[in-house]
Amino acid sequence: MSVFILNIETATTNCSVSLSKDGETIVLKEDNDKSYSHAERLHVYIDDILKDAKVSLTDLNAIAVSKGPGSYTGLRIGVSAAKGLCFALDKPLISVPTLHALAHQLKINEGVIVAMLDARRMEVYSAIYNSDYEEIRETKAQILNEMAFAELLDKGKVYFIGNGVEKTKTIINHPNAIFIENKLPSSNDMSLLAYNKYKISNTEDVAYFEPYYLKDFVALKPKS
Repeated sequence: MSVFILNIETATTNCSVSLSKDGETIVLKEDNDKSYSHAERLHVYIDDILKDAKVSLTDLNAIAVSKGPGSYTGLRIGVSAAKGLCFALDKPLISVPTLHALAHQLKINEGVIVAMLDARRMEVYSAIYNSDYEEIRETKAQILNEMAFAELLDKGKVYFIGNGVEKTKTIINHPNAIFIENKLPSSNDMSLLAYNKYKISNTEDVAYFEPYYLKDFVALKPKS
């Protein structure tokens, strides 16, 4: 029996939904609209890809969601949608770390991958992986400066990927720094990761699961 998993990625401006069959993406729909219109588009995209694949909601074996870090609003929308579907359909929920999936957009033979998302001011959320996508430094919020990642850069090639690259490349000038531009987390890269978790029943408690915000949400006071 084939395993169908619906993958939802809303951690950044990219509203991305994919359907995978046995760990391979068979339909993908995404749109990087800077206005964060996930609330309007997400359920439309879910309906569209299921129709395209001729798969019904009841055929799904699990729902996978990008767990963060990322945009507070984006993560809440994605996780709320995933949890709602899991409750309604009585399906398991799988969470995929956003930066781990992002790192899989690169294939390297040597060096390390720094998956990074833009945070406030000169800050990024980042995690570091080796060429086998094993985490060699956990996800952190860090302030960028000239010495950020210096130890890694002195040892070998460092591949930076994600929307944190734009400001990183203005600060870090090192021959071993390779900047992969215009890349955002995508549900396409969640397919195999979610399937591997499904096979070992590595699922979340739907009632209590919360996105990984990394930092507390700070609401800005409206100007009077």
